Amino acid sequence: MSQYYNPNRKKNLYDKSSKDIFRLSRGKIDNFLSCPRCFYLDRKLGVAQPPGYPFSLNTAVDKLLKKEFDIHRADGTTHPLMKEYGIEAVPLDHEKIDEWRDSLRAGITFKIADENIVITGGVDDVWVKPDGEFIIVDYKATSKEEEVTLDAEWQGGYKRQMEIYQWLFRKNGFKVSDTGYFVYCNGNTDKKAFDARLEFDIKILPYTGDSSWVEQTILDSIECLKSNQLPDSGQDCDFCKYREAVRVFEK
Repeated sequence: MSQYYNPNRKKNLYDKSSKDIFRLSRGKIDNFLSCPRCFYLDRKLGVAQPPGYPFSLNTAVDKLLKKEFDIHRADGTTHPLMKEYGIEAVPLDHEKIDEWRDSLRAGITFKIADENIVITGGVDDVWVKPDGEFIIVDYKATSKEEEVTLDAEWQGGYKRQMEIYQWLFRKNGFKVSDTGYFVYCNGNTDKKAFDARLEFDIKILPYTGDSSWVEQTILDSIECLKSNQLPDSGQDCDFCKYREAVRVFEK
């Protein structure tokens, strides 16, 4: 992993005087909420947190779910799982759906007025109701013995993720339902044998989003980037705690 990590990045840095568009992703906005200092170091000074390892199994689940829902998207039909949960909608068939799902190169975007900043986010899926209202959908994968829920404190990031997506689609002029859905796949470990086959229990969990916080948070993050002063650390930032602990011995 270290061969890909550059602790002194010179590209993709915010410059308020630049005419080039600066992309600020949904994930980076969440980083700002977690720790303004780490956000500033990354987006303005080019010193990002060391990356974690990729969740390859989660990525595989995402790809397979997209393929499965794409079959019903092409046919204009409701997925059986959606029927099971009483969701009157079909996967959205839109010319930009693949663009919206491409978080690295495209995504759903919105330019902030009077700034050289575009907010971006790569959504997993969008469903559409008979009246044309969009439903934002996110895929999640895990493996645990208990039932999956959205009750854990750390899942607040999942909820903020969906709310930013809802905000982005509304800013693009679409009618968006407050209720989004998490298609949650839970790897089943109570089988007698593995037999080279991992099975999942799949649930659809509804979540009623509130995106009223999003716009002000984005404006706050931009003001943070415009500042010439390193901001304070987040209250529970492990990276900042680690740097502070090391600094004691380095002195």
